[in-house]
Amino acid sequence: MLKHVFSNVQKGGSFVSYKCRWFSYVFTNGIHDGQVLSSARSFFGVEDFLDDDNSRPYTYKKEKKSKNLHKHISFKQRTIAYMEPFTLDVFISKRFVSASLTHRVTSKQVAVAGTNSKDIKAVLKSRSDIPACLAVGQILADRAREADVYTASYTPRERDKFEGKIRAVVQSLIDNGIDVKVYLD
Repeated sequence: MLKHVFSNVQKGGSFVSYKCRWFSYVFTNGIHDGQVLSSARSFFGVEDFLDDDNSRPYTYKKEKKSKNLHKHISFKQRTIAYMEPFTLDVFISKRFVSASLTHRVTSKQVAVAGTNSKDIKAVLKSRSDIPACLAVGQILADRAREADVYTASYTPRERDKFEGKIRAVVQSLIDNGIDVKVYLD
């Protein structure tokens, strides 16, 4: 009986009766020919992995594509990091003052000074007032000269105004022989 049913199913489907029970068999092309019924899907139901190159390891990151493909980057934007390679970063909180000179291209800090360090803590009466800012600027200038850095650029953060303690750090650097270009927007 089973052999008879399969032969009828392969011919295109048929109705079979067995002990007065009618069964309908419809031939499905993908069941018996050794193929998988449906392809694997991703978690979200989108078959996006079929388009990707799966030969690379899982840590491979695709390059980020610009949203504006026709955007022109000016010569100045491309070369400013090499023309003025060192930037000054000043951080002032209620408790301490910190400043550093960073190489733009390699993102390495060349010189660092702050009122948290042990040698400055012992000398200063307060770690966040203007004399502390002047001391941080002087120490940073000495360490920058040891690293052969004589120029730097400074762009204040959006929330910072170029006055008071920040201006004291920058002015102390200028007074101690470091040429600082300040970019105010």
